[in-house]
Amino acid sequence: MSKNILLIGGSHGIGFEIAKNLHENHTVYVASRTNEKLGNLDVNYISFDATSDSIDETELPDVLHGFVYCPGSINLKPFKMLTTDTFKEDMELNFFSMVSVLKGVITRLVEGSSMVFFSTVAVQTGMPFHSSVAAAKGAIEGFTKSMAAEYAPKIRVNCIAPSLVDTPLAGRLLSNDKKRELMAQRHPLKRFGKPDDIANLAVFLLGDESTWITGQIIGVDGGMSTLNIN
Repeated sequence: MSKNILLIGGSHGIGFEIAKNLHENHTVYVASRTNEKLGNLDVNYISFDATSDSIDETELPDVLHGFVYCPGSINLKPFKMLTTDTFKEDMELNFFSMVSVLKGVITRLVEGSSMVFFSTVAVQTGMPFHSSVAAAKGAIEGFTKSMAAEYAPKIRVNCIAPSLVDTPLAGRLLSNDKKRELMAQRHPLKRFGKPDDIANLAVFLLGDESTWITGQIIGVDGGMSTLNIN
């Protein structure tokens, strides 16, 4: 069955891979700041900035079968260098904007629909310099489980918790060969993630093959959260 899927942030990285995997079989609505990479995809583009905008709901269909919120941040600094405003900004982008958009569209999500959110391996695996982003993503994990309980059995709600993925957001951490090798070796599978590693799971969670999965935080992290082989 063809579905109406709303992606918040789908013009780069993981969101773009999700849109690319879905657009041929489903009607995809991508709300993001830019659309330069979307030209070759059959998607409906909605201009949207997660840091400041409200989504134009008049551009959405009356019925949605899937909702994915992709915007996020990687703000890695020692706690003493982080201001209170930094924590607020990370929480605003990662969590409060998601809540705001969802408030406006949740009545369109029909029986059997699916929501997919994103966290980080750093929530369950304590890592230095991750205090701000881990706090914001930790809020998403708690929200995922609460929403899954509240909306069962009508709507399934799951969250993907990746480790480092080769996207524009992670560009500073993978900016040269030495950094890329160092980051790859930190993972038991000896590589960092690719966008389609994460997108493939998101597409699965949106589909009919995952209809008995809800309330889960699923790690896609090269083994980092559960294995210690170094």
